[in-house]
Amino acid sequence: MQAKKRYLILLSAGACLVLLFSLGGVQLPAASRSRSRHDRSRSGHRPDQPWPHFSDPLHPFASWDQADTEEYNVHMSPRQKRDVHASVYRGKRCRMDSCFDFSPCQKNGFKVYVYPQQKGEKISESYQNILSTIEGSRFYTSDPGQACLFVLSLDTLDRDQLSPQYVHNLKTKVQNLPLWNDGRNHLIFNLYSGTWPDYTEDLGFDIGQAMLAKASISTENFRPSFDVSIPLFSKEHPRTGGERGFLKYNSIPPFRKYMLVFKGKRYLTGIGSDTRNALYHVHNAEDVVLLTTCKHGKDWQKHKDARCDRDNAEYDKYDYKEMLHNSTFCLVPRGRRLGSFRFLEALQAACVPVMLSNGWELPFSEIIDWNTAAVIGDERLLLQIPTTVRSIHQDKILSLRQQTQFLWEAYFSSVEKIVLTTLEIIQDRVLEHGSRSSLMWNSHPGGLFTLPRYSGYLGDFPFYYATLGIKPYHKFTAVIHAVSPLVSQSQPILKLLVAVARSQYCAQIIVLWNCDKPLPAKHRWPATSVPVIVIEGENKVMSSRFLPYETIATDAVLSLDEDTVLSTTEVDFAFTVWQSFPERIVGYPARSHFWDSNKERWGYTSKWTNDYSMVLTGAAIYHRYYHYLYTNYLPTSLKSMVDQLANCEDILMNFLVSAVTKLPPIKVTQKKQYKETMMGQSSRASRWADPDHFAQRQTCMNKFASWFGAMPLVHSQMRLDPVLFKDQVSILRKKYRDIERL
Repeated sequence: MQAKKRYLILLSAGACLVLLFSLGGVQLPAASRSRSRHDRSRSGHRPDQPWPHFSDPLHPFASWDQADTEEYNVHMSPRQKRDVHASVYRGKRCRMDSCFDFSPCQKNGFKVYVYPQQKGEKISESYQNILSTIEGSRFYTSDPGQACLFVLSLDTLDRDQLSPQYVHNLKTKVQNLPLWNDGRNHLIFNLYSGTWPDYTEDLGFDIGQAMLAKASISTENFRPSFDVSIPLFSKEHPRTGGERGFLKYNSIPPFRKYMLVFKGKRYLTGIGSDTRNALYHVHNAEDVVLLTTCKHGKDWQKHKDARCDRDNAEYDKYDYKEMLHNSTFCLVPRGRRLGSFRFLEALQAACVPVMLSNGWELPFSEIIDWNTAAVIGDERLLLQIPTTVRSIHQDKILSLRQQTQFLWEAYFSSVEKIVLTTLEIIQDRVLEHGSRSSLMWNSHPGGLFTLPRYSGYLGDFPFYYATLGIKPYHKFTAVIHAVSPLVSQSQPILKLLVAVARSQYCAQIIVLWNCDKPLPAKHRWPATSVPVIVIEGENKVMSSRFLPYETIATDAVLSLDEDTVLSTTEVDFAFTVWQSFPERIVGYPARSHFWDSNKERWGYTSKWTNDYSMVLTGAAIYHRYYHYLYTNYLPTSLKSMVDQLANCEDILMNFLVSAVTKLPPIKVTQKKQYKETMMGQSSRASRWADPDHFAQRQTCMNKFASWFGAMPLVHSQMRLDPVLFKDQVSILRKKYRDIERL
């Protein structure tokens, strides 16, 4: 019996050993095991063990193994492989805390220096647009000693050796730059890297510790919170402004003529050919229209396959723009590189992108939640794409479509927005205490117009009250702009001060003294129930009326000219309206703009019509955040122009607010005698009657429109009146009855 037990035990042990050997579970000796693990960590893969061993430590910085692939070895010499490895991946472990010097940023703020352009160096139009954007931004400094970030003047956008835009000997030129410092605190822009047939991410020179702002970058080579993934854009992409999204109104249900479309090149061989070659399996020529053509390149006929002629004929039947604007979803498959022009085209057309580019780090992925604006597909599951998009609920489709328009207009519609978004992302990393939240980046008006240095609390901005479920503060601060000496107790400014102080919503009154005469004695001002603070204007310039004064403690600012005539009832009603529209300008005196086709320029008109696009800040309410934005967002050139002319500051504020909100201001109850009363005042009558004053405002309109890249002002015919205004009912039933008598 005992012998039988021993026999069974030996038999079981032998079976276990055989099983362990067959599964590779026998452990190597300690020395051999440590050496093997070291070798594996260098190579990045395990040729002797196809399945992962999850007890091993994770390696967050995967090594480059492309040189080990058979296809890659065919086309590159060993020397070329070494150069690629050195130039692209030597700094793969770089992060902000290891390859970036924060000290100059903490000392001087976030300033960007652009190297002076070297004589004889060619530069593409696209790269010139990038440099011009930086040089015209508030981040730019011409002093390298003040710089936090450096940008090369050498064109690095196109690093395809077959391209006419390719800059030769860039490796030597970069290394000879006196401030290069192994790329530390440098930012390199790139759209195209590598060349046929492999299209690697090699830039052809050693980037050292520099950050990359790169299109078509892979998740494998992307260094999180260090590099920035940017979209691929064409040379025709506008430098500033850019067209708005094509979604004019929301259709319910949100379905269009086509469910899913694509039209583009088909690559017969090489990288990027697999997905596009398989699209014909999904195409049904009804609501799923996926068209490809192999009719491109010089030798396409030599390489064409059996499907080429049929595909080309089908391809020519459809107009691309018509498809784009009439489809619910747009397929965005990879091309030779991971990125594609189709991505931005789909965003602008409000056609929800369906991404088919495995391994692509999507543009601005650090800040944008792409799940709210796109469908992220898998190239290996192409046949499931139609079923997937058909299953998306119409409410979700509408939400995705609206988000495409927001993202397009906020971050992608121009080279300027792409570059500024890149710089703002880096600035948020450098100044972490003042970085934007995800909500700021992914909701209106976007990160470029919400400056986190203003406040870290969303409730201090005019855009998030509904999201937070709160309301703006129930009081306002009046800011009266005084430019005339106080010589009489009957002057309009004193009557205005008394009328405003009587408002139940007034918290305090600030008199901004921009007069050349000394400040009046305190007893010259009338006694009021609210505090009256007199501030001497900084340098006595017009822009000082929009400085972010710390004494403004309320959300709302009632901006007033000294000669404005308003009753307490009018002030109360305007503030009540503003509380429902805290992100917009609400007020009385309205003006409009128009396009003069004869002169081919924008015109300014003060005619009293039913159409307006501006509410002048001589009698208007807006959020105090716009003081901060006016001071810190707008360029010095525009503010200097306003100060030199002593004019147009109200127009510039309207441009700014409309650019942020994409909405018109709101005019409240018409006050017909406003213009006549104002013209009768001695302090400013000469300005309004002066033809030069009007001509200056015409010039301002065009100068401002040029800087914004487009005309941001929006026309409106809406006027908000009190309930029962002018109705034939008893005056006692009306809340704002005094307005009836005006």
